[in-house]
Amino acid sequence: MLCYRPDSNKSAGSQLSQNSKTGAAALRARLNALCPEREIFLRSGGQVKFLRISRRAQLAAIAIASTALIGWGGATISMLAGKAAVAQERARLAEQGKAVASTADKVADYRKSVEDLAQDLEARQDFMDELYKTHFGAEDGNAAGADLVGPAKSGEKGKLTAKISMAPEAAPLVRLAQRQRQFAMMLTSAVERRADKAAAAIRSFGLNPDSLTRNAARAQGGPFVPWKGDKGAMTGELEELASALNRMELLERSLLTIPSGKPTTAPMQTSSYGYRRDPFNGHAAFHAGIDFPGRYGQPIHAAAGGKVSFVGQRQGYGNVVEVEHGNGLMTRYAHLSGFVGRVGESVSRGDTIGRMGSTGRSTGTHLHFEVRLNGQAINPRRFLEARQDVLQVQQIAKARFADVGNRG
Repeated sequence: MLCYRPDSNKSAGSQLSQNSKTGAAALRARLNALCPEREIFLRSGGQVKFLRISRRAQLAAIAIASTALIGWGGATISMLAGKAAVAQERARLAEQGKAVASTADKVADYRKSVEDLAQDLEARQDFMDELYKTHFGAEDGNAAGADLVGPAKSGEKGKLTAKISMAPEAAPLVRLAQRQRQFAMMLTSAVERRADKAAAAIRSFGLNPDSLTRNAARAQGGPFVPWKGDKGAMTGELEELASALNRMELLERSLLTIPSGKPTTAPMQTSSYGYRRDPFNGHAAFHAGIDFPGRYGQPIHAAAGGKVSFVGQRQGYGNVVEVEHGNGLMTRYAHLSGFVGRVGESVSRGDTIGRMGSTGRSTGTHLHFEVRLNGQAINPRRFLEARQDVLQVQQIAKARFADVGNRG
């Protein structure tokens, strides 16, 4: 068991106090030994003088010297630290300078690549302009086609100006975008003129171009591939061009389905379309086609491209070949002596599909030629007597599709 003794605590405290006093006395003794009072004798002119330096004065001098030494050391250390900081800042600035120089080099390379790209695209645009002039001609002698291009909308001008101010190096690309906008409008106008010619050619056959293109538009297909690009990626000019190209495509394809080629080389027609007196009984009758006389076995040609839909015999017609041309148009070749085409076979205009004969209800060797639209017989004369300019439009369309097929 521990017992509390007040006297022992008092004795411990007095002991510590005594030790402190002893330590102070020892320090004082060391300082007195280090700095004893000193007297300095000076002799001058036969007189002796002495100078007494007290212990306190010596201690004060030592304190002042120590303070000065400490201050000098602190200043030296501060200067060294400042120099190190300055060196470190210089190194940091040097690294930033290198980074800025590297960025400047990258910007210069970027601008150079933009300029090279702009030059390449300008050369391509020049080539497209030359192609346009070659195939469509210049508008009123103006190769740039400025008369076809309306003024840019205020909103578009603002966008272009903003783009140029934000990225001056992109200015060549913006100018090229303006050229391509003009080119798209020029091409749209040329395509619309060509489509109008095709529509006029179709009307010259007594057919409705709108009805034919509607039928052609229904005959579409292909797998569904979702559009991944921006819905607003195409400008208004490009959308108009796409619409014009689609209309021209439908009209020219419809024009090619019209049977404008002669089915045989026979120069005369023995019987026309419409009312006639029946050659067997003499009664009034309706003749659904045109008869071409010729020699037995003479080649019979397809009047337009299409697909053979029937080969065989029909009552009154004898041996028959029928060709579907699309858009509801069909041609019938009757009284044949022989067949060349087969059902399902694709034929082009001018291909031999049969031989002339006198089968069926016939009084002699000839070809009975019919044109039917949606199952109804129409007058073939309008197709066989097409004007030369109409045939030329048809040939141009045929050549274009042939070229597309060869490249595809």
